[in-house]
Amino acid sequence: MKTFVLDTDVIVAALRSDAGASRQVLEAARARIFEIVLSGPLLLEYEAVLTRPEHVAAHFIGTAGVIALLDELALIGKKVPLGNRARPRLWDANDEMVLETALNGQADAIVTFNVKDFRRATSEFGLSVLRPGEALRELDSETK
Repeated sequence: MKTFVLDTDVIVAALRSDAGASRQVLEAARARIFEIVLSGPLLLEYEAVLTRPEHVAAHFIGTAGVIALLDELALIGKKVPLGNRARPRLWDANDEMVLETALNGQADAIVTFNVKDFRRATSEFGLSVLRPGEALRELDSETK
């Protein structure tokens, strides 16, 4: 089974549109088609971003729905402590947390729209970085 870390931008896109690859990736995580790798700091970032007023206004589940979704992900996901730090590797400290979650959880890939910023660091560690559509194709090829 593949293991992926979802960058916050993918979760935001998944909640803003039910028609895109991000939503399909999120639903695949919920259906346990792949194992989602999580850390405490990453879950806190998901919550902080998804409950911002501009995001709550744009998605249909509200703050209570966000909390319920994150509780579900925490229940089904592979939770890892951030014991090994890889900083500094990236421009954005929040991206560092995503990278460290992937490294500590031995994830196969980071799923993000921010491929360019992750590419150098992920190649250094032999970690893939995929856009949501690419992640879906990889999952599809695994099931064939």
